[in-house]
Amino acid sequence: MAPDVGPSEAGAADSQRLSLWWDAIPDPLPPRPALVRDLQVDVCVVGAGFTGLWTALALAEADPALRIAVLEKEVAGFGASGRNGGWCSALFATSDSALARLHGLAPMRAMRRAMQETVDIVGRTSAAEGIDCHYAKGGSIDLVRHEAQRPRAMAEIDVARAHGFCEDDVRWLTATEAREVIGVEDVLGATFTPHCAVVQPALLARGLADAVERRGVAVYEHTEVTAIMPGSAGSSPVVRTTGGTVTAEVVVRATEAWTPRLPGHERALVPVYSLMVATEPLGEDFWAAAGLPERTTFADYRHMIIYGQRTADGRIAFGGRGAPYHFASKVRPSFDTEPAVHALLRQTLTELFPALGSARFTHAWGGPLGIPRDWHSSVGLDRVRGLAWAGGYVGDGVATTNLAGRTLADLITGADTGLTRLPWVGHVSPDWEPEPFRWLGVNAGLWTMKLADRTEERKGRPSRLAERLGRLLGQ
Repeated sequence: MAPDVGPSEAGAADSQRLSLWWDAIPDPLPPRPALVRDLQVDVCVVGAGFTGLWTALALAEADPALRIAVLEKEVAGFGASGRNGGWCSALFATSDSALARLHGLAPMRAMRRAMQETVDIVGRTSAAEGIDCHYAKGGSIDLVRHEAQRPRAMAEIDVARAHGFCEDDVRWLTATEAREVIGVEDVLGATFTPHCAVVQPALLARGLADAVERRGVAVYEHTEVTAIMPGSAGSSPVVRTTGGTVTAEVVVRATEAWTPRLPGHERALVPVYSLMVATEPLGEDFWAAAGLPERTTFADYRHMIIYGQRTADGRIAFGGRGAPYHFASKVRPSFDTEPAVHALLRQTLTELFPALGSARFTHAWGGPLGIPRDWHSSVGLDRVRGLAWAGGYVGDGVATTNLAGRTLADLITGADTGLTRLPWVGHVSPDWEPEPFRWLGVNAGLWTMKLADRTEERKGRPSRLAERLGRLLGQ
């Protein structure tokens, strides 16, 4: 594959250009039909990413008699599900402190334990379905690389202990212990959690699409949804598409960063881009020094998020924030590449691992993730209107989508379970501000994080500006 390619929204013919992960999908893709007629089903799922596919799978398992249709504008796994960093983690968009403050200590703990369990469920389900998505549970390490970052790491440990979580959930590593996990420059210490696995996300998404089809779910690709019309006490919800109208008892909106394209949802989420790069496969000499033998995911305590993994074929796939938010929540293929941000990612990774030297970077890509106004992921069902939803993962969706799918299945089938009582169920985030205030606010936040990192590195103490922004966001 040519270096630094970007995606095209042309569909299956260009799908392998979406990411490193898509590059491994066998070509040609199996043909799936577009919707070309009106349809009546029990459940219509809009979006064939992780949320939609996990939901369809859980529903089909709960009630094999359900008539389920999944609608996708492009191909299954086209969006963030096939382009992300491959962290199947117990991270939840809303912090434990914020969850406890909003919902109480016991509900917060239940949410955290459900997320931890979900990491394992993804691995077990993938294996049971015969999906070889390179799942490996090696935990995650967050590095402290200068003194200004240390207070945030220690605060994370302190807050975890105050909330009743022990060293089996998150623990402090000394500099020596951290270097035994990962051989990077300038490590002062780290936090480690075992509740994280790595996956090859495109293989997982495509495998899930096959799994739901085996259970009789109809997956329609190349089918653009133009509107979702709510039902009422006397009528069912309707989904309008370019190929036909779907009437269902329940419609599940599983569109994440593409949600603002739907009429009536223009301010529900903001799509913010996260970008990634990947190296060529690296030799044994490199990995002998770099470590990560268990494929532990890695990040550090800077404000502008970075994230990385060692892939099954010995590459480093590495990403981060920094790309701008685009006016009016626009999502376009051209936004998936930002040369300056991709260059900074390559520079940052080489600073972490100077032994990369002249190693070749083979891939550069990106995609949007969805951020709700209050940074609070949610899942729910409005039974009167027949509308269900899940999303607002803020980039932590690989595991959360599985939990969302299982929860939606319980809500739709009427099962009263522990999942349906979790604190994110029924949460409704406020709308974002209208433009231009949305554009100004989101990009001001991004620039604040960049400035905070530069200031901390220069002055060696935590940024007060970043602390104020964190309080403003309710984290």
